[in-house]
Amino acid sequence: MFKQNLVATVVVFILWSVIDFLVHGLMLQSVYQDTAALWRPENQMYPLLMSAVTLFFGFCVVIIYSALIAPKSLQAGFKYGLLLGLGIGVLTGVGSYAYMPIPLYLAGAWFAIYFVKLALAGVVAGYMVKEPATPVGATSY
Repeated sequence: MFKQNLVATVVVFILWSVIDFLVHGLMLQSVYQDTAALWRPENQMYPLLMSAVTLFFGFCVVIIYSALIAPKSLQAGFKYGLLLGLGIGVLTGVGSYAYMPIPLYLAGAWFAIYFVKLALAGVVAGYMVKEPATPVGATSY
């Protein structure tokens, strides 16, 4: 199961990285420029750290699914991702809006991005992480 978790984590990381590039790097670029006073200058950002955090969070999402969701299926993964996406989306979108002077549409975008990213991660986990095989003659409790 370790190999399934590892491969699912890599797929989630790649998927999220592509989404982040498209959404934050292209679609929301003008919004970030309009609110530039809120962010570090680009030359003071830490892209390697951002990638490490994305990889770690993807690993956590996959491992939680693997350890706590049963029975494992595409449908269970999708439901897990939707619920997690709803919670994390509200936390990042609405939560950030509550204490940062960001436009409401940026908060809505952050909510939507996390909702979609986590729903997709749930689908990846549900598709790739399967129940461990029970050895012949073994009893399950």
